[in-house]
Amino acid sequence: MKRKLVSWLAMFTALSAVGAAIKIPAIVGSVALDIFPALLAAALLGGGAGAIVAAFGHLLSALAGGFPLGPMHFLIAGEMAVLVWLFGMLYRKSHKISAIVLFILGNAIVAPLPFILLMNIGFYLAIVPSLLVGSIINTGFAILVIPRLSSLFSVQGVKHEAKL
Repeated sequence: MKRKLVSWLAMFTALSAVGAAIKIPAIVGSVALDIFPALLAAALLGGGAGAIVAAFGHLLSALAGGFPLGPMHFLIAGEMAVLVWLFGMLYRKSHKISAIVLFILGNAIVAPLPFILLMNIGFYLAIVPSLLVGSIINTGFAILVIPRLSSLFSVQGVKHEAKL
C-alpha cells in the first residue's frame, strides 16, 4: 500500500508541476492551476496526501514563476497544505459545499492576510481578486473531476484515508 500511495503522490505532484505552468494573470506570477491536483488528492486519498501535494505543488509553481515573493512562499505552501487538508476532511465527510466554500474563501481572503503585515494593505487588495479567480477555477476543475475518478480509487483499494 505504501508504494501505491507514494506513486499516487508523485503523480499528483507531477500534475501540480504541469498546472504550475498554466498561469492565471495576476499581480504576482504564482497564481496557477497548481492546487487542482492537490484538491483531487485530498478528496481521493485523504487530507494528508492532499496537503503534501499542495505544499510541493505551490513550491513548484513559485519556482516556475521565479519565487517572486522569496521565502514567503514557504509560508504560502504551509497555508495551502492546511487549506487542502481541511478541504479533504470536509469533502470526505460529505460536507462538499462547506469544503468548497472554505477552500475558496480561505485561499482567496484568509491566506493572504499575513501579507498585510509583511508587505502592505495595497498588496493584499491587489492579490485578492486574482486569488479568488484562481481558487474558483482550481476548485471548479476539481469538483468536476473528483466524481469521475472516485470509482478508480475505490476499485484499487485506496478509498479509505491514506496513512502517511
